[in-house]
Amino acid sequence: MRAPTSFRSEQRSLELKMTPLIDVVFLLLIFFVCTTSFQPPEEMLPTQLMTAGSQAVLESLDIPEDAHEPIVIKLHTGPELPAWEVQGQGVQELCRLREMLAGLGSIRADLPIVLDADGNVPLGNVVEVYDLCRLVGFSQIQFAADIQEE
Repeated sequence: MRAPTSFRSEQRSLELKMTPLIDVVFLLLIFFVCTTSFQPPEEMLPTQLMTAGSQAVLESLDIPEDAHEPIVIKLHTGPELPAWEVQGQGVQELCRLREMLAGLGSIRADLPIVLDADGNVPLGNVVEVYDLCRLVGFSQIQFAADIQEE
């Protein structure tokens, strides 16, 4: 029979209890997952500045300072990509639409926007234009609807 030594008793007291440590780590993980917002803050997204060509496009729209009529954005589907029209002027690329809306927002951000989408335009494209309008600073965004005759 062996006599108990002080070496073995010291070794047992140095053991770490892993279960409480793992519990605390999981509780912290759950806390951070529940309190974190997974949406990127819109103020921190990179923005592209207007180029000289987009200023010429804005001047061709000719929106007076005292205008109260809404800006109409029509969405059409083409053979490959969606196409947009702002006040009857065609826009082929989404970045050009963003530049145009940014320029309009810098002139008059209080003007209402009317989104007129064709029936076959995917909802994602409509939401994308809606988000662009909100991002630029327009707050009065409406959707056009066809009048149904009875």
